This record gives sequence, structure tokens and C-alpha cells, in this order.
Amino acid sequence: MQVTETLNEGLKRGYAITVTAAELDDKVNEKLVEAQPEIEMKGFRKGKVPMPLLKKQFGQRLMGEAMQESIDGAMNKHFEDSGDRPAAQPEVKMTNEDWKEGDDVNVEMSYEKLPEIPEVDLKGISLERLVAKATDDEVTEALDNLAKTAQDFDDRDEGAAAEDGDQVTIDFLGKVDGEAFDGGAADDYPLVLGSNSFIPGFEEQLVGLKAGEAKNVEVTFPEDYQAENLAGKAAVFECTVKAVKAPKDAEINDELATKFGAEDLDGLKGQIRERLEAEYSGAARAVMKRGLLDKLDDLVSFELPASLVEAEAGQIAHQLWHEENPEVEGHDHPEIEPTDEHKSLAERRVRLGLLLADLGEKAEVQVSDAEMTQAIMNQARQYPGQERQFFEFVQQNAQMQQQLRAPLFEDKVIDYIVELADVADKEVSKEDLQAAVEAMDED
Repeated sequence: MQVTETLNEGLKRGYAITVTAAELDDKVNEKLVEAQPEIEMKGFRKGKVPMPLLKKQFGQRLMGEAMQESIDGAMNKHFEDSGDRPAAQPEVKMTNEDWKEGDDVNVEMSYEKLPEIPEVDLKGISLERLVAKATDDEVTEALDNLAKTAQDFDDRDEGAAAEDGDQVTIDFLGKVDGEAFDGGAADDYPLVLGSNSFIPGFEEQLVGLKAGEAKNVEVTFPEDYQAENLAGKAAVFECTVKAVKAPKDAEINDELATKFGAEDLDGLKGQIRERLEAEYSGAARAVMKRGLLDKLDDLVSFELPASLVEAEAGQIAHQLWHEENPEVEGHDHPEIEPTDEHKSLAERRVRLGLLLADLGEKAEVQVSDAEMTQAIMNQARQYPGQERQFFEFVQQNAQMQQQLRAPLFEDKVIDYIVELADVADKEVSKEDLQAAVEAMDED
């Protein structure tokens, strides 16, 4: 087998690989010898079929396997000997397309190799970590907002008409073509007008009714209604209003606290403070991470695989185009040409991605099975009722696993760098932190 270099330009490499006919024949014979003891053929005892007959019967089929194994073996040996790591799957093509049995096999292999990543003195990196504490006023504001979500209702004055946002207690009976249907009736049902919990057009018709009044509410079920026997059908609901209540914010007291799982009001305030400061900490980490990436981008410079930059620029351009054209859901649109700005951003992403991967590999950073499982479960929550199917889909999809693993790996590498870097904490207000986040988004 011969491997001859044909291209050595920057990160681009090209090689001509020749697998001789004799090598292929030897590999086919090896496969036949290995399989011979288990082969049965009419007229021969098991394992006693003559080799020439086996070769005539199975040789041509085994030739393809031998050819693929020989080429794969040559490629693997080349990467092992050279130390090259291809940036993407190497391009391999057979050059003697008129090949016939007895000929040598000639193959061309080309790829871009990953560059050598320069060493970075991580201990020489200085970072600023913003620290924001939740003030009493911020805790009070959050507590007030929480009270609004735990809304209570008080009876309106006798004879008062229901308004949008009120809670009405109703009895109702639904009919289609004069016949009642399953699930279309209830007594003492509390319905908040404007909550859109009933089919479109229902709640609006109850606005203005008083306790003790009745009304036939006429609606049409949506075409995509979950119950197929009702989808698109006109219906009449015979409704009686039994009570009208106006909304009011829940009182901020120990009783409210227990509704949210706290022992008392002080405990709830403590939980709110912890949640706010966790949010602030997350925002501060994002700001520090951006600052770290900016420093790393300034510190290192190396040649980038053009194929990776081109693919990343195309992905950036495509994503931004869809953000600007949200009405286009599919990919049936004109080809999107990356701009210089897209290419510049792609270069930064590829450079930092390769650097972080190199740093993580040298530091032996690993994403544990438990961390992956947690990430999959977090993602699965976006598909209520289909969590199990999503979990199984990810387990069978290597590309999806990589998409989930990549950000976990990156965050762990960032944590590793931060541990080595010189980090100074700086106390700031919530407003200062928010301004830092906004400034980061504008860049």
C-alpha cells in the first residue's frame, strides 16, 4: 500500500492512496480462511469446501469489504502516524472508476487538519465578577408581584354586572343540534372572564350578566378542536350565573407564604431573595464569560479551517435571516449569502470553539452521564406528555446528544479557566448589572 502526499497548503492536505491488487487478494483470502470452518455447501462437509470454490462463490462480494477495510486502514494509519486531526470528515474518492478485479485501487483523500493551538497562560488572565445583592425594596416588589399571581376574589355588590377579569360561578349545559354532549355540562363552575380557558367567544358573552341571570351562549368549536366529534360544530350553552366576584390581590401574610411552600412570610421573603440573587448571579456569570471570551480572542491567533468558518458563517446568516423573517417557518427560501460581518463572527466562534475544546481536552474536562441525563430531562420538559419519547429520541440520536453535551462541556471549561484566572469581585446594583448585560447584547 502506498500513501503519497499531493497537497500541503496551510491546513489543507491531500494524499493519493494505492491499494495493490495483491493486497486486496490477500485480504479476501484471509476472510475466506476465517469463514471456511462455518461454511456448508452441497456436496461438501461443513468446513471442507475447497478454497477455489469459496473464492468463486463469495470472492466478488468480499472484494468490496476488503477494499473498504484497506482504505479505512490506510487512512487510520496515516492519521495515527501524522498526528493530524481532520476538521471534518475527509473527502475520499476512487480515481480509477473503470476498476476491474485484478487492478490496483487508486484513491484520493483530502481534508483540512485542525491547527496547533498555542498555549495560553490562564493564570495571567484578570477578570471582574459583578456581584449584585437583592435589596429589601426588590424583595418587596417581587413579593407584590407574587401576590398578584395568587389572586383572590370578593363578592361584588348585589346586582353588580360581571366585568372582564371577574370570576363568575356558573351552571352550564352545552348542546349541539339540540342534543347534550359528553363533557359539556357543569355546576358551580368558577370561570375567570378573559382567561381564555373556554372556547373562543364564550367568556365575552357573559360580561354584563348579574347573579341570577341566564343566557344562551352561542359559539362554534374550532376546526382543530381535540374532540373530533365537536370540531367545527356550532353549539349553544345554557348558562346561569350564580355569583359575580371581583379580583383582589392576595394579602401578604403567612397564609400567602404557605401557598408557595414556605413556612411563614419571613421564609417566603428569604426564598425570594435567594431566587433574585441566583438570577443576578446568572447574569453576572454571562457578563464575566463574555469578558473572558473577549480576552481569549485577543490572546490567541492561529490559522482556521476554512470549511469550519464557511459552515459557521452560513449557519449564522441562516439563523439571523429567520429571526428577521419569522413568518417563514420552513427552509423554502432563496439562498442566503453570508456577509463579511457573518464571516467575522464565524471566525471568532470557530477560533474560541477550537481553543476551548483544546483547553478542555488538556484539562481532561468530562461531561458525566448524570449531567447529560439532567440536561435531557430539562429539555424534555418543553414537550409535556412526550417526555419519554423525547428521551428515547436523544438516546438514539448521536447528533442531538452532541448538541446537548457541547454547552455543558463549554461551561465546565469556562469554570476551569475561571478557577485559574485572577478574579476580582465588584459589588454593583441591579441597575448596573442590567446595564452591563444590555451592553453585552449590543456588541
